[in-house]
Amino acid sequence: MTRTLFANAALKGRDGLVDILVEDGTFKAIGRGAGAGVAVDRTVDLGGRLVTPPYCDPHIHLDYVFTALNPAAANKTGSLFEGIQRWSETKGGLSKEEIKARARQAMKQEILTGVQHIRTHVDVTDPRLTALQAMLELREEVKDTCDLQIIAFPQEGMYAYKGGDELVEEALKMGADLVGAIPHFEFTREDGVKSVRKAFELAVKYDKMVDIHCDETDDDQSRFLEVLAAEAYRTGIAERATASHTCAMHSYNNAYAYKLFRLLGLSRINFISCPTENIHLQGRFDAYPKRRGLTRVKELTEAGMNVCFAQDSMSDPWYPVGSGNLMYVLDAGMHIAQMMSIEELENALDFITVKGARTLNILDRYGVEEGKPANFIVLNAKSGFEAICNRVSVACSVRNGEYLFERAPEVITTDNPLLKG
Repeated sequence: MTRTLFANAALKGRDGLVDILVEDGTFKAIGRGAGAGVAVDRTVDLGGRLVTPPYCDPHIHLDYVFTALNPAAANKTGSLFEGIQRWSETKGGLSKEEIKARARQAMKQEILTGVQHIRTHVDVTDPRLTALQAMLELREEVKDTCDLQIIAFPQEGMYAYKGGDELVEEALKMGADLVGAIPHFEFTREDGVKSVRKAFELAVKYDKMVDIHCDETDDDQSRFLEVLAAEAYRTGIAERATASHTCAMHSYNNAYAYKLFRLLGLSRINFISCPTENIHLQGRFDAYPKRRGLTRVKELTEAGMNVCFAQDSMSDPWYPVGSGNLMYVLDAGMHIAQMMSIEELENALDFITVKGARTLNILDRYGVEEGKPANFIVLNAKSGFEAICNRVSVACSVRNGEYLFERAPEVITTDNPLLKG
């Protein structure tokens, strides 16, 4: 039996500092004096720093990462649809080994900034299913370091790409965790509706979750979200269904949005917003004023719905940058959504922790709570507000009670009295 005491930790919702006793990789006791009278193998003094559950990135495309520098992949308009076209033209020459190498590097970057849970969309509009095979192998290889969920995602459409629906189903049979779709990219609205319904049909058939790229456009007539929510409500999938992006909601008239919110509340679906990528992609066809293109994060949150943030892309045909550091994504999201009150900032970390975990459907084993796996990170801050204000780094990441990494404190050498201390 191995016991470690993490002493003097700050926890959200707890007054004062607490001690965290970890026994054989599980949270054994949490509270002031939690280790009293217990023989421990080691004690770690956290010095009042903030402990949170690990970051969750619920939406990224690991098969696309680090492909932006390919001249043939250059997206000159900066639009979503040109990005899809450039990817379609360049993806055919990729090998399983090359895809895995890029994805592994992206995961490393995310893990070193505090992520321990990732959901990736994998393009299955490829008869060879090369990227899917790569991700299935990688999921097994990294399982002791990071949980990886895989979405069977038809990037070029279930029906716009010949046999796309069959490839999605084959991907599920091979071991993908979720069903994906992209209804706003289908040739017609009827095909888009058909793709959403097919996604739920497959989810019920194979007992899978659903995560759909939904209305990632500035077109206020793109209304596949209502179809997604209705299918989630009718099939009873509820919290196992997710709508990603929903950018068109930014442009919906308020009368329609009011009606839509009732359905969204009934459906209990999750929402993923990708603020850095969507502020880059959306509004490309606007003059001035230019739309932000972000879904109604503030309004959805205030209505009690689950909304989380994600990275989406790291240097691919859709988004040329992206480091995998969710603190930067969070910072952008809070600014763009105009959620800058003290209370909102104090609770902002929820968008990349517990809300992401709820979307991933892992709350039964996630959180700094007695009896759950001892997975957590320590931030270089005393509170959530301080963490957001200073965009702080992660001091260490712990998984099953053992360190994934520790980061040495920053050392500044100076003789200037103002800069000392």
